[in-house]
Amino acid sequence: MMETATKTPGPQRMRALERANEVRLARAVLKRRIAEGEVSAAEVILDCPWEASSWGVGDLLMSQRRWGSTRCRKFLAQTQISEVKPLGALTERQRRLLATKLAACEVAIARLASQLERRRCVSEESSIRMGPAPESCITVDPMPDPCIEIEPEPCISADRELVAV
Repeated sequence: MMETATKTPGPQRMRALERANEVRLARAVLKRRIAEGEVSAAEVILDCPWEASSWGVGDLLMSQRRWGSTRCRKFLAQTQISEVKPLGALTERQRRLLATKLAACEVAIARLASQLERRRCVSEESSIRMGPAPESCITVDPMPDPCIEIEPEPCISADRELVAV
């Protein structure tokens, strides 16, 4: 004879909602800490705390200051990792790759910031000595994104094989 099991949907659903709220709140705290610079995204990728294990890589990267969807997409295209891939599903090799690229990116950003600060100080000193520069002299150099590497286009050799230039 076939017996049916009766389950009470109420308590299980409530436990699931409580768990989801717990994860959401813990993730919000982590996101705030990343945005404030208390913890780096590279550290989160390497450590993968429980609240971040189901978090998409793209969401983690965009929680950093000055990281939007475009920078995130271009950065992840270099590593061939999907934006929606959960942190908990990354392999150890992928974790190390992302962490080293992010660390290099942070160093490059710090270097650019110091260069911009030096330029600003030099231009302030010259304007103090000579007065304000005319409007036609003020130019803004477009700064390349230090986190995005421009890879050379592959070409096809005589044997029809892809060859990096």
